[in-house]
Amino acid sequence: MSDLQPPRGTRDILPEDHRRHRHVTDTAFAIAGLYGYGEISTPIFEATDVFSRTLGETSDVVTKEMYTFDDRKGRSITLRPEGTAGVARAFISGLRSAPLPVKLYYQGPMFRYERPQKGRQRQFHQFGIELLGVDDPLGDVESITLGAHILGDLGVMDRVTLQLNTLGDTESREAYRATLVEYLQDFREQLSEDSQARLENNPLRIFDSKHKGDQAAVADAPLLSDALNESSQDFFGRVRDGLKTAGISFEINPRLVRGLDYYCHTAFEFATDQLGAQGAVLAGGRYDGLIKQMGGPETPGTGWAAGVERLSMMIAEPPLSPRPITVIPVGDETKDQALSIAQQLRHAGLAIDLGFSGNLKKRLNRANKAGAIAAIIIGEDELAKGVATVRDLETSEEAEVGLSSLQEHLARYR
Repeated sequence: MSDLQPPRGTRDILPEDHRRHRHVTDTAFAIAGLYGYGEISTPIFEATDVFSRTLGETSDVVTKEMYTFDDRKGRSITLRPEGTAGVARAFISGLRSAPLPVKLYYQGPMFRYERPQKGRQRQFHQFGIELLGVDDPLGDVESITLGAHILGDLGVMDRVTLQLNTLGDTESREAYRATLVEYLQDFREQLSEDSQARLENNPLRIFDSKHKGDQAAVADAPLLSDALNESSQDFFGRVRDGLKTAGISFEINPRLVRGLDYYCHTAFEFATDQLGAQGAVLAGGRYDGLIKQMGGPETPGTGWAAGVERLSMMIAEPPLSPRPITVIPVGDETKDQALSIAQQLRHAGLAIDLGFSGNLKKRLNRANKAGAIAAIIIGEDELAKGVATVRDLETSEEAEVGLSSLQEHLARYR
């Protein structure tokens, strides 16, 4: 059994890694709560249609990366590759009558079949927020501000850059799409096979391609900003002004796009150069057409998702868990009393580790290796006197302490 390993693209999250992950998510939870967001959990798998309709039948995620299978009744099921579609489905099925705006945050594992790389596995974890029912640019500003607040509290804002762009409204995007397709016709032969298909369906996705021929083709392509109508320019201007008021700096990236029709107006990402080719650590935008496309009422939306693994690689060492105190029974006759004392101290809020077996020396060695700060030694002599021996494992000082006074004596180790 020694050669058993996790499947390629997955990994065991061991206690030390979990400590970093938990620091990221706990920080995000706390700050999302300050902005009035409530937690939602959607199923890890959904009907495949939830993702194929929202991500696009021709997208790389749908055609190449989704974990899709038939259940025992022949229904097509997919492990969620991202969080927004599931939240939108939950809004339609359970929250559509809730007063707007609906403000939600989520976290959990996502699944994509792609080449494993630094900070990105086939099973990975995201934290995200969705703001539903706000069509004002202020909603975009709040969404981005919330993300910046989390990154700031995690201590990584000085190592990320906010890249910002606008996709405009439907009218602007349609005008730009026609211009872009006309421009790229001259480069059709040098486009990758995938991008030749995108040219007919969602040409904006060509900007996301890493294929060298695709990148060369779009290098001098017309900019979407040149096709913006007046209302789209006004919307983007109000987003920029709001971010300036909030004290959040940004760079305009005219090549930052989203390829699906339900995306509109603001697109953004916080990116870093410290994690290899995949630099985005938190990314999102506005998706006013998504819920209607899924069969729900016309409901504007904006939000983002952040990679927990990627952020956990960037943060400073988070606070250590409290060092435990080890309770060591000496002799079989003292085990019950030791267990009782351990439980009393745990209920009093102390981190207690119980030494299970071995002589006193071995148990003290284990306590030291486990990073224990003190040991409570309970032998027959101690029980007869109604005391316990408390040894400070840093100074080796010992004291006999009455069992009724243990909590007070141990308060120094909290």
